[in-house]
Amino acid sequence: MARIMAVDDALAIRSAVNLILSHHGHEVFIFENGKDAIDFARNESVDLVITDLNMPEMNGMSLIASLRRLDTYKHTPILIMTTETADYKKKKGKSVGATGWIAKPFTEERIVKALDKVLK
Repeated sequence: MARIMAVDDALAIRSAVNLILSHHGHEVFIFENGKDAIDFARNESVDLVITDLNMPEMNGMSLIASLRRLDTYKHTPILIMTTETADYKKKKGKSVGATGWIAKPFTEERIVKALDKVLK
């Protein structure tokens, strides 16, 4: 299956995402903030990134922009998973390189559907 990096500052979200993705056979790399995620990404590649927007150290928008500057992440799908639903946030996300959006609260079905859409 896929190698997936998931980034969220909330332990409950990290745990739930890890459980769902692992249950579906994916190899999951979990990070608490964008800084730790970008440190990992400089040496490792994944098939998909799922990130929260509002995090300490480095927020999701900065993480996405930083990932897009790395050759190995120029075309990697990146999904933003957040409670933010404002259109201007979605437009900003797209402008820095986000592939799609998953609204919190999420369900297993919604995550799996999003993965199926971007990992084909």
